[in-house]
Amino acid sequence: MSGRSVEVALWKAGRLKIRYPAEVVTETGTRLSVRAPWAAEGVRDFGFVRFEPGDVFVEHYWTDRWFTVKEVRSAEGGLKGWYCDVTRPAEIGPTGVTVEDLDLDLWVSADGSEVLRLDEDEFAASGLTVADPEAAEQAVTALDELERLGRRGLVALLGG
Repeated sequence: MSGRSVEVALWKAGRLKIRYPAEVVTETGTRLSVRAPWAAEGVRDFGFVRFEPGDVFVEHYWTDRWFTVKEVRSAEGGLKGWYCDVTRPAEIGPTGVTVEDLDLDLWVSADGSEVLRLDEDEFAASGLTVADPEAAEQAVTALDELERLGRRGLVALLGG
């Protein structure tokens, strides 16, 4: 149901990384899309983009895909781009969504000119390839898929 409040919980390496409230935008059998303000404290400057108070994220979670896609807009509504997290498939319940971050990320700038693979060093250091080789393989496949989608434009994925 659109407009209802839910909670997003992001886990990483067995620990809760962040939890925040969000509002449901759309919901299908395998996908939940929510809107939430920038939930971390202060400004996070990645060099290629700044996330800051007032930014609004429309976040897309799937129960059958190994990633999430977050459309990032400034407080004024201008599109900054898409931040994509490689995750295990989301667990979507009546009160919210839980995802486990697998370290790999992708950034796609608003105009599509930048498609950046991120945190491959963190992924390599995480030990996932040894602890859970199947999940590690799914994660790398998901990052490759996100990069292909990012280079073609994420609109088709988010529209359907």
